[in-house]
Amino acid sequence: MNKILIIEDDSQINKMIQTLLKKNKYEVVPAFSGTEALLLLEKESFSLVLLDLMLPGLSGEEVLTKINKLKIPVICVSAKDDLDTKLELMRNGADDYITKPFNNEELIVRISAVLRRMDKVSLPDKAYIYKFKDLVLDSENHIVTINSEPIELTIKEYKILELLISNPKKVFTKQNIFESVWSEEYLFEDRVVTVHVSNLRNKLKNGESYIKTVWGIGYKMEDN
Repeated sequence: MNKILIIEDDSQINKMIQTLLKKNKYEVVPAFSGTEALLLLEKESFSLVLLDLMLPGLSGEEVLTKINKLKIPVICVSAKDDLDTKLELMRNGADDYITKPFNNEELIVRISAVLRRMDKVSLPDKAYIYKFKDLVLDSENHIVTINSEPIELTIKEYKILELLISNPKKVFTKQNIFESVWSEEYLFEDRVVTVHVSNLRNKLKNGESYIKTVWGIGYKMEDN
């Protein structure tokens, strides 16, 4: 059974979500602050985190950054529904978001979709260590280093890098990347892939020396 951590400081909303998820056969654990949630994450394993952004003390954005290091998918809950908020959440590693007030059925569908995408993600039949310049990706341990210095990546950033470095001479279109990493059909042009690649480059420190933009097509590893 999938276990979900609900981080919501409003006790009524928290209880409502607990009831809803239990009815849909999920195991749930409530937390009412970011600090409490991080303590729970140290002690227990979770399939997914439902994270309200408006929390007392430690903010939802700060909690999101810390959860990303644990490689657990996160659905953020926000009262804002503008594009800038969506892109910022994705830059910070959110797997999805839903706005308040939300429809109960929509919440269940979004949770199911994220968990389904995670289930489709599997390790290669063999573990590989990919090396490119001074960049190393260890696919067995999900570790990325530059000059032996660890680089912290979100799940999506890691998978984009793994896709590119596994075939460094190939140019991957945005559609290739989206359908491989998100395991969904690429139906329209949007900035999701662009945002994640940009964020990945920033974390790789002078990332343009590793990932090349092939204008009008997509991305590949920079071989110059």
